[in-house]
Amino acid sequence: MSSLLLDGTLVHLEDLVLHDAGLDARAPSPELTRAHAHLRRARRLVALLPGATLDVAGLLALVGRGAPKSAGAEPLLLADGTESEGDDAWATTLGEVDALLARTDRLLARAALPSSDASTGWVRSARPDRDERLARWVAEIEATRDWPATLAAARALVAWDLADPLPEEEGLGRLLVADLLRARSKVRSHLVDVSSGLRAIQPERRRHGDPLVRLQAVLDGMALGAAHALEDHDRRLTTRDALQRRIGPRRSSSRLPQLVELVIAAPLVTTETIAGTLGVTPRAAAGMVAELGLREITGRGRFRAWGIS
Repeated sequence: MSSLLLDGTLVHLEDLVLHDAGLDARAPSPELTRAHAHLRRARRLVALLPGATLDVAGLLALVGRGAPKSAGAEPLLLADGTESEGDDAWATTLGEVDALLARTDRLLARAALPSSDASTGWVRSARPDRDERLARWVAEIEATRDWPATLAAARALVAWDLADPLPEEEGLGRLLVADLLRARSKVRSHLVDVSSGLRAIQPERRRHGDPLVRLQAVLDGMALGAAHALEDHDRRLTTRDALQRRIGPRRSSSRLPQLVELVIAAPLVTTETIAGTLGVTPRAAAGMVAELGLREITGRGRFRAWGIS
């Protein structure tokens, strides 16, 4: 969500969560659809081995634009060491999506589209030197192999913004930078949210003509993002302690302590989420929410959701 907001697109977090769960109260907007596509891409990136997308082939495969894999090509591995093409249902689904995107790319390539200078408002043609720009960006990453991870990630993001090889893929550069931090062992458990801190940096600095000014802006944004994340972590721990004091001692069979951990870990929860995670009925989930005193976030009569903030 913060990545799209950095690009000027506003999407409410509760709308994104409900759309992801298939509980839309209305037809999704184009902004919500783009946000959901970004979320799915981030999930797919997390499932891959760290650094699997830091070359041209892996990057194009991530966005569904890679060439079909030859018979002798080495399979792409997931984070648990399994092959991404096998009997796993999730990998099969991703393969079907990739095949659909490949067919779409072939149809668009054969279509009689206007020149790149003519804007249609519907289709943005790819850069003719896309592969060259991507190769230059990969070379930038290789040049920083011995650099500190944070500095290398900042340079990679500046290089991506300057090269702009895939302008239609919003937020992709920040996802790749997060994968770079994971590949360099700066973080291990998740993809770093680079966008939140960058939102606090003036656009004039982020888009400055001097690459050094941009580099300093990215580093400052990372520092601010880390500080905000620590503050949010402390706030959630404080809230968890308050909720645990509210429910008091409980029998070992009570699910309220598990509900406390769930609402601390998730941005918002629904009765369906609670019922599926804790193994209770939706009616029991609604009663637990009322007993815990969670705040209703969506303000809707149906498809209601609760959270701690």
